[in-house]
Formats: sequence, structure tokens, C-alpha cells
Amino acid sequence: MSLARIGMSVAGVVGVLAATLAAATIWLLLTDPVTVADAVSEQDVTPFVRQLVNVIFQVLRQLVRYL
Repeated sequence: MSLARIGMSVAGVVGVLAATLAAATIWLLLTDPVTVADAVSEQDVTPFVRQLVNVIFQVLRQLVRYL
């Protein structure tokens, strides 16, 4: 496998992860704005990250259940 193919594979994985994180963040902003506002005002990202992981987990669980 050439270096170019490995680089493109890594870039693809990073792109998919970034898109997933961005979509989950937007979803969290729309569905639970209080958590986001509290995380920003208190400068504590722990509740925000916890909710973000929960959103991603729920999506993955629904996707596996669908398949």
C-alpha cells in the first residue's frame, strides 16, 4: 500500500469523525441548548462532552437496531 493511499484513508477517517462530531454538536445545540449554554458560561465542558457522547451513542444504537 502506497503512502498516498494511506494518507487518503487517514484523511477520510478524520473527515468522517469530524462530520459526525459536527452533526452531533449541532443536534445538541438544537435539542438541549441549556446544557450547551451552561457549559459555555461555566467554562466546564464535562456536561457538554457527556451529552455529546450520549447523542453519538444513541445514534449508533439506533443505526445498529435498524440494520
